[in-house]
Amino acid sequence: MTSFKGGSPRPARVLFGTLIVSIILFAATRLPDHPDGFAWPAFLRIPVEWPLICLLGLLLPFLLARLLGYLLALFVVLILMLKLADTGAQIALERSFNPYLDIKMVMDGWNIVSGSVGQGVALIAVVVVLLLLAVLVVLLARSWRLMVSASGMLRTGLLVGFGLLAAFGAGLLQMGSSYADLRVAADLTNRIHHVARSVEDMRAFEAVVARGEGPRQGAGLFGRLQGRDVIVIFIESYGRSAIEDPQYANVTGPRLAAMEQEIATAGLQSSSTWVTSPTVGGLSWLAHGTLMSGLWVDNQARYDRLMISAQPSLNRLFSEAGWQTVAVMPAITMDWPEAGYYGYRQILAAKDLGYKGKPFNWVTMPDQYTLSAFERLARVPARAKGEKVMAEIALISSHAPWTPVATMLDWSAVGDGSIFDEQATSGDPPSVVWADPERVRRQYIGTIDYALQAVSSYIANYGSDAVFVILGDHQPARIITGPNASRAVPVHIVSADADLIGSFKEKGLSPGMKPSLDAVEMPMNTVRQILIDTFSGR
Repeated sequence: MTSFKGGSPRPARVLFGTLIVSIILFAATRLPDHPDGFAWPAFLRIPVEWPLICLLGLLLPFLLARLLGYLLALFVVLILMLKLADTGAQIALERSFNPYLDIKMVMDGWNIVSGSVGQGVALIAVVVVLLLLAVLVVLLARSWRLMVSASGMLRTGLLVGFGLLAAFGAGLLQMGSSYADLRVAADLTNRIHHVARSVEDMRAFEAVVARGEGPRQGAGLFGRLQGRDVIVIFIESYGRSAIEDPQYANVTGPRLAAMEQEIATAGLQSSSTWVTSPTVGGLSWLAHGTLMSGLWVDNQARYDRLMISAQPSLNRLFSEAGWQTVAVMPAITMDWPEAGYYGYRQILAAKDLGYKGKPFNWVTMPDQYTLSAFERLARVPARAKGEKVMAEIALISSHAPWTPVATMLDWSAVGDGSIFDEQATSGDPPSVVWADPERVRRQYIGTIDYALQAVSSYIANYGSDAVFVILGDHQPARIITGPNASRAVPVHIVSADADLIGSFKEKGLSPGMKPSLDAVEMPMNTVRQILIDTFSGR
């Protein structure tokens, strides 16, 4: 017996409810969890869960069936949210969403999206998604109630229909056909196993952190540097694709050649190679943590653990060896408790750099200003005190949304940055640029070209007494690289000390600013020890 307020609904309403339930269950179970899966063949399969769930609802007593409907509605929303999260994580980070590792990064995702399309558009998108999910819950619950209220011949017909469909799908599965699957339970099981593996991974990382890697104290290190400044520059989204992808090589190739010529004219030499970044598409701090700690930090949980560890950062080792350690972080606009781990003596975050110009959308200030402010606020005062500087600089002009693209000025004209106002308000907004993927790619490589030009000009004008380590933090998102791109980034060593550059070449780096295309990609965490050994004459 069934019970429905006002009596059993008309057969047409029951059939309509059944249709809606079927459509929602089919879509939820068939929706791809990877951007490459959005093609018609993905929907030409029978998800056996769909008829099985409907059969269960029709076989249960009405009250239990209704309770199942409410649980099913929430479950479907959970599945859809996980699949959408997977798709977003694949687009941004080239991996599946992991609740254990990624839940803390929701706000970072909001910052990236809102910076790309604007806060208003991003907020509207979030509200629309939440409203759609709420409508989906209500629609599924009400339609489910209609379906399970079926009585008489109609109920029998639905039971037979779903039973035959389930049997047909099970038969296809038994024969190994690709036209049916039973994925939801397997996917959820795999996700639980994935989270469990992440917990085990953290235990293994705990052991690595406890053991430590490399020297524990900085005293006695870096004697080969002979009192020179050491400047580590991360260039945002500067990956291997920017150099060897044909659609970008005609910009970056000539730029690297021009850089090599410019620094050679200033009396400096260079060597380069590839290193594999622990991240892709974002989460730049994982790359910073990996390079500076010598440990492989490829997720937020590892990073959080590193921040409370006793593993000395490369910055701290330099500080203990007598260098004035400086962080130049134009993207840091809020409290930054993680800075305590690195052991900086001076922190130049966005508010400390004195920029009076307008932001370039998400980008707080152009790279040329960042470098100019670093020279004025860190190197000049240190030089007056007879101190050496070890700096870690994060350049961000090549961060999404890649609009507008900054251009170089004479260094003497930079001032407080207000001269960049015209550039900051030029060009189209992100919502216009991102409507055209080809334009996004053009503007991306334009910002990389600008960042390299700014670094090259800075070295030529102010870098004769410094050693530079220049590298990308990670590859950009797949909209720029395409699928299956390498995770490698270039690293360049620049110095006036020919013997020092020669030592890096002996360790496998190729001469000049363009890494050898057949060079082996080294994990980024190994770079720290190479720098320590080479700078210490080992």
